[in-house]
Amino acid sequence: MFIVNVEAAIHRDGKWLLIRRSEKEEHAAGELSLVGGKCDPEGVANDILERTLIREVEEEVGAVIGGLTYVNSSSFVTDTGVNVVDIVFLCQLESGEPCPKSTDEVDEVLWMSTSEILSNGEIPEYLKTNVSLAEKKIQESASVN
Repeated sequence: MFIVNVEAAIHRDGKWLLIRRSEKEEHAAGELSLVGGKCDPEGVANDILERTLIREVEEEVGAVIGGLTYVNSSSFVTDTGVNVVDIVFLCQLESGEPCPKSTDEVDEVLWMSTSEILSNGEIPEYLKTNVSLAEKKIQESASVN
């Protein structure tokens, strides 16, 4: 059994939206991460990943996103031994100024450049990988246009 988790790589003005997870969180408390959350069981459902991510971003930081583009997927095991499949989407910020709306989940909102993220020793390697891959998607899209 896996938990399915989705994360939003939101890029604006050369910086990525990161959150500091609340100390109240069961997994990765106090760590920096992308905004996101786990999918709830819905039975037969369409677009569950996208709808979950849109909902989680609004609930956690009060922002509306769109233009979701798949970046990558990975798996990991939580501190409590739960298997997780994690899917990252590159997203556009459509409205709202991100702030810690759900203080049970988010302590702080930060905007950091790719180079700041990659050189920060506090940031986990998986997050550096996700941001690098999302940055590559932006560059690929720019070269096509």
